[in-house]
Amino acid sequence: MFVNVDSVHDSADFPEQVDVVVIGGGIVGTTTAYELACRGVSVALLEKGLIGCEQSSRNWGWVRQQNRDMFELPLAMHSLNRWEALSKEIGRDVGFRRSGIVYTTDNPESLAKWEAWGEKARAHGFVSHVLTAEQAHERAPGTTSRWLGGIFSPTDGHAEPAMACPAIAHGARERGAHVHQNCAVRGLEIAGGRVTGVWTERGLIRTSSVVCAGGAWSSRFCRRHGVELPAANIMGTTVQTTSGDQVTPGCLTTPKIALRRRLDGGYTLAMPGLGRVEISPQGLRYATKFYGAYRSKLAKKLQVRIGRSFFRGPEAAGSWQFDQISPFEQQRILDPMPDMAQACAALAGLHAEYPSLRGVHIARAWGGMIDTTPDMVPIISPVEAVPGLVIASGFSGHGFGIGPAAGQLTADIVTGATPVVDPTPYRLDRFARGSRIRQPEMM
Repeated sequence: MFVNVDSVHDSADFPEQVDVVVIGGGIVGTTTAYELACRGVSVALLEKGLIGCEQSSRNWGWVRQQNRDMFELPLAMHSLNRWEALSKEIGRDVGFRRSGIVYTTDNPESLAKWEAWGEKARAHGFVSHVLTAEQAHERAPGTTSRWLGGIFSPTDGHAEPAMACPAIAHGARERGAHVHQNCAVRGLEIAGGRVTGVWTERGLIRTSSVVCAGGAWSSRFCRRHGVELPAANIMGTTVQTTSGDQVTPGCLTTPKIALRRRLDGGYTLAMPGLGRVEISPQGLRYATKFYGAYRSKLAKKLQVRIGRSFFRGPEAAGSWQFDQISPFEQQRILDPMPDMAQACAALAGLHAEYPSLRGVHIARAWGGMIDTTPDMVPIISPVEAVPGLVIASGFSGHGFGIGPAAGQLTADIVTGATPVVDPTPYRLDRFARGSRIRQPEMM
């Protein structure tokens, strides 16, 4: 189901030349363009569909540091500060609220794992609190479950996905960025071994730097230029409920459901870990790199099916010429069907967990496609084989929360500035042939 997002007006003039072209109007692309524009860099933000209409408006809206991979934690911590500053800088509400996040469990192994993670996180300056059973119930009163305990991160928060990208795109445009929607980038113009421009459906834009932040589409775009970007796209289902009593002011995960209090009084609701992977040419191409991930506990709830992805969309095979309609124009907005059985099960779980919410119903449900790397850590990296190309993709379901810091780091890489965090863990070459792939550590 199509997700309604705040509208964005295109810039009046289409540029012939800019310093940087950013491909993709999701959270990472918009924040990259915003950060570049704030530095006085001439930048064009190009989106094949509408700003924020794919996964950046279809996620849960969580903005968290808690339970991040240790390689991701510094980026997540910096991102929380950027989220808090953005509304004031832009003069538009991105929906961010620092209301804390609570995880609960009835499994002693999970509690021990969270506690051990917290000890490591303290070395980075992040503090969370292990909760007793009584404290966990106090943080989310009214539940019927008897939780063993939980963990609480008071400095974490949430934002409204339908508001965030459009607001940031407005901020970028007001600072001089060119913003154009329904404008697909078909490919790179390369001369003398490096990027000299991009071919769009409206013609050529000359540039020396390109950021590929195309989410689920990035790998297919890169393959067109001989760049291997290992990615699997996982389809998930999310629910928006009607309004109801407040059982948490922010975000809450129980053993069965994950929920976020929305600004409209309803909840964004999902079942953690559930998703669908469709067999596709891209999936088969990178299957060996995902072997460890698929064998891990993280993949136990994934369904593997044959679907349309084999023939159409970001994971399909096939090439195209730059003067022809590209796959990016054939499918402007990825809008996978939600799994309504999963949506109904999530609602039933909410009703069972909180009797006070039994009058709450599904207002809408939607599907999303999450671009995922073999180690579930993003790629934010220059491409050595194609000088001038920088990839910011593969955020593995974390892109919304860490997007502002990822955009700042990408802008640092493009401009040669001192990076806001160490970029080494995010380099593309960690997946080079023969390299040992690190096992995912996300919780």
